[in-house]
Amino acid sequence: MKSVLIICGIAFIMYVSYRIYRFQTLDNGLPELIKKGAVILDVRTEKEYETGHIEGSVNISLGTIRERYVELDPEKTYITVCSHGLRSVKAENILKERGFKHIYNGGAWSDLQKTINP
Repeated sequence: MKSVLIICGIAFIMYVSYRIYRFQTLDNGLPELIKKGAVILDVRTEKEYETGHIEGSVNISLGTIRERYVELDPEKTYITVCSHGLRSVKAENILKERGFKHIYNGGAWSDLQKTINP
């Protein structure tokens, strides 16, 4: 019984930590940015992208973004998305290191899609 409570406690703490992490790393106001012309940059693999994506999004996988960032316009606003939100944070940081100023983390593409198309 004691071990079950400990496991439940650990699971709860992990869940709360994840939710706090998502809240802190996701940028607010994304639907407004999209209305103003922000480009959704899906950093999942091509195969993942083919299984579903936000209409109009651009697909450049995280594995190729260090080479392919030159295909992007540094003056435009981009919202990075992936399957869970971890790769989108990495892509956001890579692009910021390359001089992009208007980069936002959109987290999981499916969550962002629900936000912009309820």
